[in-house]
Parts: sequence; structure tokens; C-alpha cells
Amino acid sequence: MINFNLQLPVHLFFGKDAHKNIASQIPTGSKVLVTYGGGSIKNNGVYENVMSALEGFEVVEFGGIEANPEYTTLLRALQIIKEENITFMLAVGGGSVIDGTKFLSSAALYDGDDPWDILAKGIRTEVGLPFGTVLTLPATGSEMNSGAVISRKELGQKRPMGGPGLFPKFSICDPTVVASLPQRQLSNGIVDAFTHVMEQYMTYPTSATLQDRISEGILATLIEIAPKVMSEPCDYDTAANFMWCCNMALNGIIQKGVPTDWSIHALGHELTALYGIDHARTLAIVLPSMYRYKSDKKQAKLAQFAQRVLGLEGSEQELATKAIDQIEAFFNSLEVPTKLSAYDNVDSAEVAPKRAVENLAKIRTIKLGEHGDILEEDALAILNAAY
Repeated sequence: MINFNLQLPVHLFFGKDAHKNIASQIPTGSKVLVTYGGGSIKNNGVYENVMSALEGFEVVEFGGIEANPEYTTLLRALQIIKEENITFMLAVGGGSVIDGTKFLSSAALYDGDDPWDILAKGIRTEVGLPFGTVLTLPATGSEMNSGAVISRKELGQKRPMGGPGLFPKFSICDPTVVASLPQRQLSNGIVDAFTHVMEQYMTYPTSATLQDRISEGILATLIEIAPKVMSEPCDYDTAANFMWCCNMALNGIIQKGVPTDWSIHALGHELTALYGIDHARTLAIVLPSMYRYKSDKKQAKLAQFAQRVLGLEGSEQELATKAIDQIEAFFNSLEVPTKLSAYDNVDSAEVAPKRAVENLAKIRTIKLGEHGDILEEDALAILNAAY
């Protein structure tokens, strides 16, 4: 098992009426900036619950954070933070709102000239403006970790950031919010969480037995509950298991002591940056082609997944093939396409893969995967197959 450090400082409040804990977690006298997205929180009761919990605090609101948080939008919020002397933030939304708030947490205390440098230069945030979260959309696990991804449309870029200063001080996770989510967001959340686990699990066999079993438990649970999440999101126990799976997929536990991949995310981010495709849907596009291309290196782990999670039998090679086919079928069962050509706003097969790889090459050397052996020509071949 690989040596690791683990820090999980987020105080998680999980369950019905968890919002009642908000006030006790924010320092007395704080001036609070509430950040949110398109306004759905005002239609499902979340906004009223949050504002009731914040009674007694001076509150400023900033809405309109996009599904892929846009840098220029966040700069407007950053100006409010400085003009209003905000001392605490509360992100009310899904992973995008939380990610955007993490950028604001970092940028608010950044003493450089250009906040974009935090992303462009990969500056770790050691201390940020404190914030909490109220999760409304299970998917990314951002409510429990210290990572974020921010888009800058004018540059066609989507960049990650992170650091120990970006853990939320607390997170409110009430599964009842799942009942109000549209089908597209439900399916995206399932695919997102599933792929997060796979990026940390689908590498090669190691001695980290417990991590494998935890990962397999999350994957099996997502497959088991997915039909009911889609058909009965108002069922509390189903919603609770869904929300907890999304959290466990990326709260840091299953990545410790094991090799990780993240090549699917690297290529998926470029598809979002160029074409605005939902993050989870870019993962569904890339994953099957990635695993088929790297099946020789991932065969043993694919076979393990097929046996333990899917209950299949056969030779290692047969199991690996069946595993990829069934993952692709699982995504399609959620009406999440696994081909880039399914989207009508993308370039041609000759142009789109090349643009995505070139875009990625502008910001980093392309040596992806757990072995660092996915080079520029490999990435192009994978996206060609995914078209």
C-alpha cells in the first residue's frame, strides 16, 4: 500500500432538516455571502430554509453561478466580497456552485495581481476565506473535499485548483432535495459519482484490499439504486444512499494508498471547455473508449470489477470486455450518450478530437493515466474512438 496523508476536516450534517445546524457553525457576527446558481433553490424550499437559518446574520446574496462555474462571473462575486467586507460564505447548490465558492475562498485572500494565476499556475491554497455548503445536487463530492474546477470561456479552458485551505468548514446534506431534481441532473450525478470511483479504482491490482472493497461497494450500490433514483427520487432511503455514494466517491478515502488515473477527467474537461457538454456526460463519452484502448494494462482490474461487482464469469480477457460493455450499457440505460457525435453542437469527427487534444496540450504535457503512458497521439486515438 502506498504511503498517504488523510485529512477530512469537514463537519458533515447528513439527514432531514440538517439545515437547522447552519447557524451554530458560522462565527457570531459574520457577514455572510450566500452563493447559488440559477435560482432553483427558490422553488424547492431550500432558499427559505437557508435564509431562516441565517436570521441574525448580515447576509449578501450572489446568484447566477453557471453549471460550469465561469471565471468572469466569479470575478463579479469577488468584487462584492471585497466591497462588502464579507467574512464567511455559504454555497447553496451543487458541485459547480461549491467549486465556484472555493475559487472565491482562494481569490479573496490572494495577494497577487491576477486571480487567474491561482488556476493557470496551479497555486495551492493554504488558507482561504471560510465557507460552508448546503448541497442541493449530489454528484461531485465537492461538499467534502478541497478540489475545484473553474472554466474560462474566453480562453476555452477548464482548470483545476485545490489545497488544504479549501475544505468547507461544514456541509449540510439533506437527501430530501433529490426529489426536486430533473432527470438529467439525476443521471448526471450517478454517472459522475460512478466515474469518480473508477478513476481511483480502475488501474491495476494492488495490496490495498480495503480500498478496493469500499470502491466496489460504492459502484455496486450505484448500479443497484440507479433505476429507483431515476423513477422514485422522492424515496428518502434511495435518495440518501445516492447522496452518500456521491460523497464517498470523492471525499478522499478511496484514493488513499492506491494509484489513480484521472485521464478520463482530463479529456472530458476539454470537451466541456470547447462544447459546453455537461461534465458527467463528457466522462460517459470518454470512459468506454479509454478502457478499450488501455484494456491490456487494465485487464486484471476490469476482470476483478466484472467478477465482484457485476457477478460475471469467464476468462480474464472475456471479463474485461464484458465489463466495458456493461458499463457503457449502464450509462446508456440512464439516457447518457457514450459518443461525442450524439451532441449536435460539436465539430466534425476530423476536427473535434484534434481540437480537444490541442487544447489540453496548451496547458499541460500530455502524459496521462496511472502509468503516465497516455501521450498526445494516444489521447487523439481515444477521442477518435469516442466520436
